[in-house]
Order: sequence, then C-alpha cells, then structure tokens
Amino acid sequence: MTILNLLQNRYRLINLMSRGGFCQTYFAVDEGISPPVYCVVQKFSGNGKISDIFGQKAKYIKNLGQNPQLPTLLAYFQDQDNYYLVQEFIAGASLAQVVQEEGAFPETQIWQLLTNLLPILKWMSDRQLIHGNVKPANIIRRPTPTSTNLVLVDFGHVQIVSRTDQVSDLQGVGSAEYAAPEQIKGKAVFASDLYSLGVTCIHLLTMVSPFDLFDIPNDCWVWQQYLTTKISDRLSKILNKLIQKSVDQRFQSADAVMQVMGIEGKILHYPPPLSPWQCLNTLTGDYCTNSLAISPDGNTLASGGDDKIIRLWELNTQKLVASFSGHSQAVTSVTFSPQGEILATASDDKTVKLWHLPTSREVFTLNGHTKPVKSVSFSPNGQILASGSWDKQVKLWDVTTGKEISALKAHQLQVSAVAFSPQEEILASASFDRTIRLWQITQNHPRYTLLKTLSGHTRAVLAIAFSPDGKILATGSDDNTIKLWDINTGQLIDTLLVHSWSVVAVTFTADNKTLISASWDKTIKLWKVSTTEEIVTLASHLDSVCAIAVNPVAQMIASSSRDKTIKLWQLVIQQN
Repeated sequence: MTILNLLQNRYRLINLMSRGGFCQTYFAVDEGISPPVYCVVQKFSGNGKISDIFGQKAKYIKNLGQNPQLPTLLAYFQDQDNYYLVQEFIAGASLAQVVQEEGAFPETQIWQLLTNLLPILKWMSDRQLIHGNVKPANIIRRPTPTSTNLVLVDFGHVQIVSRTDQVSDLQGVGSAEYAAPEQIKGKAVFASDLYSLGVTCIHLLTMVSPFDLFDIPNDCWVWQQYLTTKISDRLSKILNKLIQKSVDQRFQSADAVMQVMGIEGKILHYPPPLSPWQCLNTLTGDYCTNSLAISPDGNTLASGGDDKIIRLWELNTQKLVASFSGHSQAVTSVTFSPQGEILATASDDKTVKLWHLPTSREVFTLNGHTKPVKSVSFSPNGQILASGSWDKQVKLWDVTTGKEISALKAHQLQVSAVAFSPQEEILASASFDRTIRLWQITQNHPRYTLLKTLSGHTRAVLAIAFSPDGKILATGSDDNTIKLWDINTGQLIDTLLVHSWSVVAVTFTADNKTLISASWDKTIKLWKVSTTEEIVTLASHLDSVCAIAVNPVAQMIASSSRDKTIKLWQLVIQQN
C-alpha cells in the first residue's frame, strides 16, 4: 500500500488504521516538534459539502479537547483537494480488541462503561455536538486503570446541531451496525449517540454482531437470547430503552439515563486549572440583578434588577451606599457616564432615566421608545446617550437637554444591545435579527450613517463590546458563540465555541488583553485577546449568569446571576 509520506512538512503517515466512506484514518508521527510524538490523522476526500463546513466543525471539535476522555485536536488543514484532522494519539486497546481478547463483558463492566461514557456524551451534547460513530472500536481503554480510563475517539462523523437546523456530518452515517435508524436516514439527534452506546453494550455482553442481534422479520431485538450469563432486570430495562427504534421511546439525554442509574449526583466533573481569580465577596438579595456597571474611578458598582431598584455599592467595603427608585418595571441596563457624574438606566417600562449621582437626584426621564429598552451606552465624551429597544430602534439623546437627537431604524427585529467605540467614531447595535449594525458618526452636527452590517450569528445577538483600542468588536449570541470582528474591515476574526448556552454579556479589560464572557450556562469565561485561547472558567454561580462588569482601574470582575447574587472576583497573585 502506498501512503503519502509527509503532510505540511511535519506529519508522517505510518500506516492506515481504518477506512470508511470518504474518510481514512492513519497512525502518524508529528516530526515538527522535538521529540517527535505519535498522532492520528484523519483524511477526508474533498467535495463541496466538506469545504463548506470543515473549518466550522474543526473549531467545535478543538474545544472538546478540554475533556480528558476525548482526544485533543492538534491541527486541521486543507492540502490540495483533501481535508485533514490531526488528533492526539490515545495509547491503549479499543473495546473491540478487549472483547476479543478477554471475552464477553460481565454486567459490572457494562455499568462501568455506562458510567464512563454517559458524561462524555453529555459533555458533547451540551456543546451542540453529536459524535455520530459510537462503537467498541472507537472506545479506547487506557493501560493505567482509573475511574475515567475510557476515551471516545474518532471525530470523522461529528455533527453540529443548532436549535433551528443541523449541519450534516462530514462523511456518511457512521457504522451501520451501531447507527440509529434516524441517523441512517441522515437525521441524527442527540439520542442517536445513546442508541449507539446501547448497541455497543449488547455487543460487548454477547460478542455477537448487532446485525445478528436484531430479528428483522419480527422487527425486534433478540439480544437477550444470546446471553451466556444472566444480567439484572434493571440493566436489561436500561439497555432496551437505549436501543428503542423510535426516538420518542428512547432516552432523550445522557442526563436522563444517569438519573435512572442513580448517578445524577456522581457525574464525573473535570476540575478546571487552579484559577488566580477568586470569588472574595458575594452580595445577596431577594431579587435578580439584570445589569451591572462599575464607575470610571473603580470605586462604585451600580446594579439594576427585577425589583425596579437601582443600587450603588461601595466596592472597597461592599456596602450599599444609595438606592434609586422611579422605574415602574424591571431595570434592564445601567451605565456610568465617562466622567462618573451621571448614571443612565433603562427599563422594561419603555423609559430611560438619567440620575445625577452627587445629588442622588433624577435629571431626566427619556420617553420615546414604544417597547422595553434593553441597553444604554454613553458616547466617550459623555454628551450623547444611545438606547436600544425591542421596538427595533436605536435612539440618540442629548445628555445635557434630555432631547432626542435621532432614531436609527435599520434592524428588522428587537435591538438587544448598543455600544460606542472608544474613538467616538462608530456606534454598534445588535439585534434579534442576527445582525450587528455599525453606524458612522459625523462630528460637529451629529449624524449617523449605516456603515456596515455584520452577519454570521445563527440566532439573536445579545451582547456587544468594543476593545479599548477600538480595533475589535466582540459579540455574544443565543447561538452559544462569541464572535470577534475586525472593525476596519468588517471581517470575522474568530468564533469562540465553548459556552453551552446563550452568551448574554461580553466585555474587555482596560489593558486590552482579556475578553470576558458570561452565559446562561452559569459560567464566566476569560479569553486571551491576542490568541483567543480560553484562560479560565469562573463557575460559582448556581443559575444563569445575567451580567458582568470589569473594574477599569483594578483587577476585579463583578457578575450577577438568576441565583440572586452578585459576585466580586479578585485577581489574586500567588506568592512563591
């Protein structure tokens, strides 16, 4: 057999491990590092469908490598008409080899298999991914016995699933013996992986091909007839439900299986690396805080929430120093003016209010929106306030007079967020219509002209933030992603795919080095702006995170959640 010796001047293909559809899997060695290391290279024959989705899928797969029970994706690239995934090589024997060498699995080993594999499938489904080829040959048992010694390999059939549509897999439908009926028809769902896991279990129990374990004339499984050792009714019921032909009669999620198994409180969690960011204080109340802002001098935290009250907290003491009331419905957004004397607040009551902080008095109530107002932002000079509303409009207000300057009407659905660039040249607005509009500001007599429309998110855009140097715009979406855009060109820089639920807030640190994101998945994530690598995950909230704010003069982050708490995170430098 002739094998292409070297790819990208570093990956030497040694031998063909498997072939299926248009995918070939090779055992290889990476000679581009010292010392060289073994790896696995998957080659996909080029066609139009692959070229359209390969890069997107590779980015999703790359983020799976944080789980020690999934191989790390080391690289991906196109070479001539072919596409390649380079993955970590997992040493050990596949369960297909184990069952041949050691014989049929006893019941205890099947329980261990389910306990090991179900959290992996949950991990993937939480990230909107279907593995697509769960089978004994793709489950590797590491040589060193541990509680998590099974690794699920082979990303060749991974599928990305959104709430509105589904991206087809790269190659075929996986292995026919183990694939669910709907997957064979090209309509895989998360429960398809559970079906394949169930079929894997009955094969390991019987050592019989799944094709022979199904009675085609009677349209039913007969695997229990091939058992040589009796198993418990409890395990039989779980396996039979996993392999139901109808999706509706099957377990719908890995969580559902684990709950029946009684391990819902024992799901394997993989500890994040030790974080220098520590939650030093928690502010509690009987209300949910929807919005946070920290004053330009870094001394005061403003919060607004469902109870219609705006609160000011002194950050040095974490004491409540003032509270304002006046809105008739939930407060949705709060922001300080650049000089720190004015606080703007938006509300579901369709109004925006301006508060003079030195005197604790309301200055203006800005009326004009016809639907709830969800976001407010001051221009860098503090003279103009922008507001975004579910009435699909962005309004500009003169802060000195409280008069409306202009109404921008370009979005087709609700406006969820607004932000000015630091250089005061651009206003950005985000919408449920899945777009971000960039408006060019003409100084002197302020005029706003639509400059660019950024498209790429597949669901509502919920959050936006400019980097302090004004070169990057970060956007968070209901599609669970963060996108980074080059402001000068309007081109997409990168897509960050780690959150497992809607991204509702994004912001940058003042030094321009770190991006911070918050999600309904209960986490806050920090990213290195220069490389878009994830730095750390902050995961102390017990419910969806609603808002974040970063201190402009100190190493502090504030976050609020539906768990009715505000947490203050401090960067703690460890002394050696």
